[in-house]
Amino acid sequence: MSTTEFYRFIDDVQSPLESFALSLTKDLEDSRDLFQETVFKALKNKDKFRLGTNFKAWIMTLMRNTFINEYRRKKRSSITTAPTDSFYFNANTPATIVKNQGVSNMAVDELMGMLDSIDDKLREPFWMYYLGMSYQEIADALEAPLGTIKSRIFFARKELQGKALAAGLR
Repeated sequence: MSTTEFYRFIDDVQSPLESFALSLTKDLEDSRDLFQETVFKALKNKDKFRLGTNFKAWIMTLMRNTFINEYRRKKRSSITTAPTDSFYFNANTPATIVKNQGVSNMAVDELMGMLDSIDDKLREPFWMYYLGMSYQEIADALEAPLGTIKSRIFFARKELQGKALAAGLR
């Protein structure tokens, strides 16, 4: 399929896609960002679309998954605060935040020790994934099938979670 044909498919579903984005985000600017991100991903992955299948369903699924992934990313990075009885704000004092990293440094040290204790087959792909490499990049670097890499990372996570629970880190 040519890029021009693909653009025509996108033009045909633009209005329902924009409406769907607005229904997901409940915000006009966010819906425009979601629409743009979805079209970008669709163009990037146009080779994965099979002619004869429902393009509208394919691209809306892509949009929904993009929205869910973004929501999860925002949720992980959001800051939560516990309510307190003695909360007040002084506008004349600049806000300074001091974060004590002692406990987290200890936990990281313990987790690194646990990581060293798991099998090399699991540790290496897990570490590469932790450093930000994609599954495909890891599979290419280790010259292993993609499914094998995914399962090794999964099993490494499970093993580390078990060790962390046993050590009382969670």
